[in-house]
Amino acid sequence: MTSSDITKRERSRIVKLIGHELGFNFTGISKATELTEEARQLENWLNQGRHGEMSYMANHFDKRIDPRILVPGAKSVISLMLNYYSDQVQTDVNAPKLSMYAYGEDYHLVIKRKLKQFVDRIQEEIGEVEGRVFVDSAPVLDKAWAKRGGLGWVGKHSNIINKESGSFFFIAELIVDLDLEQDGPVKDYCGTCTRCIDACPTDAIIEPYIVDGSKCISYLTIELKTEIEKSWKAKLDDWMFGCDICQSVCPWNRFSKHHSEPAFNPHENLLNMQKEEWLELTEEVFQSLFKKSAVKRTGYNRLKQTIKLLKEN
Repeated sequence: MTSSDITKRERSRIVKLIGHELGFNFTGISKATELTEEARQLENWLNQGRHGEMSYMANHFDKRIDPRILVPGAKSVISLMLNYYSDQVQTDVNAPKLSMYAYGEDYHLVIKRKLKQFVDRIQEEIGEVEGRVFVDSAPVLDKAWAKRGGLGWVGKHSNIINKESGSFFFIAELIVDLDLEQDGPVKDYCGTCTRCIDACPTDAIIEPYIVDGSKCISYLTIELKTEIEKSWKAKLDDWMFGCDICQSVCPWNRFSKHHSEPAFNPHENLLNMQKEEWLELTEEVFQSLFKKSAVKRTGYNRLKQTIKLLKEN
């Protein structure tokens, strides 16, 4: 059997069923086409230097706005969201803080395993498929595709918000040559709310829906390769890796539920680390806590440097 022997509707139904069975919370489908409006927005954002030192954001602009250039022959973009929300918290309220998404195993590794299974299942149940899978690792505007696939709307903090489950989600894509039924975008339900804007300590959300990445705490503690300037210290709100503030204050996240992915559970000692233990963190303990974690991306020395800045008077 080939994919052409199955109707477009049936192919789409199978794709969504596979997504569900592999543990993805939401699956949406869009037509692979040029993102014209998003291209203008991205160009303006880059021209204003909102990407800071993230020079890769300016690379491969044509591929970033048109998946058919990135993946020749592409017909559909399958967008997937996987919940990482945890109802567990760090026990010491005075300890340096870690973004929730980094509690467990690096999401790139977890989701890539699922995507490999996804492609295998498509091959088995639909037929031959050509395409590529992506997890925040190539020039793909994942939030734009998630929006087009009806997985949620882009909130004023620039994250995708799902009306049923909030915004604590990883986003991934399969860009494939399958002709599938498209899902449409959903309504924006942010309304007049400005909680995320009001709560940001660094004023990174410069206006609704536009974030100056170079001011974001996540950028400062993860992406910035040079030492964080001491002038930022008072605004870091004790975050040593990432930041959850704009999502934590969002009213839609009252619907968030603890994830069901065992790989996202934290190391048994991680959340119980006291402030003094973080200040005295050794490389051996770092390697143990973050063996497969996204925190390894920033490295021991960089994390220690941020912790040292946070403790300065």
